[in-house]
Amino acid sequence: MLVTLRVLDDVPGLRCAQFVREFRKTLRKGARRPGFGVVHYSIQDDHAHFLVEAQGKVCLANGMKSLAARFARCVNRVFDRAGRVLADRFHHVVKRTPTEVRRALAYVLLNVRKHFWQRRRREPPVVLDGASSGLWFDGWKGRAPPPGRYADPRRACEVATPRTWLLSKGWRRIGLIDPAEVPGVSSQGRGDARRGRPAAVAAEESSRSSYASRAISSSTDCSRSRASAAPGSTASASSGCCSRTSFVTS
Repeated sequence: MLVTLRVLDDVPGLRCAQFVREFRKTLRKGARRPGFGVVHYSIQDDHAHFLVEAQGKVCLANGMKSLAARFARCVNRVFDRAGRVLADRFHHVVKRTPTEVRRALAYVLLNVRKHFWQRRRREPPVVLDGASSGLWFDGWKGRAPPPGRYADPRRACEVATPRTWLLSKGWRRIGLIDPAEVPGVSSQGRGDARRGRPAAVAAEESSRSSYASRAISSSTDCSRSRASAAPGSTASASSGCCSRTSFVTS
């Protein structure tokens, strides 16, 4: 299950070493409770994503109540503030298939790459996000990425070991996760950006090329039909050709 906590606008940016390290200590104390576990997470400036396991709605509600309270107290403690922290109740999406879980893992662990891409339209360096649980992830394709800022490789583990089949084994059937991925951006779009072409322009050019190829193929088929048609079947062949050409050009 993918869960998101979003903070109020007046809360300072969360992606700083002091908050990240303090939150790890907090999470380490509450990552596993009866019927609930926090398996992975990532922290962004104004929100945090979590992949959790919960045995039913009650366990989810109780587990998230505890996690949200710990998160809010940690924010106020680190930034020396008081009062409300979270902008609203947690948002969650249930993941039911290996494909959905694989996408959720990539989305959480590589979320900082997604935001970097959205801001700068270029790929960030391939490093381990120190504000995530990526250090404890064993499903990277190839070698694990080198540690990034405040990754603290010697730290104690702060997340729970997955217990469900989907999060422990099932998602691997779809394929391991490349640390160079950018969630929500195709490899073609990333390649176009490296060559200096905006993704939208590249997509439009690709669509036009495909459209033209289909039209040429249809026109060739029509010519062959005319050439091979018997004298008595000329009208029928011509009719079929026109209908196919009309379909392509409409």
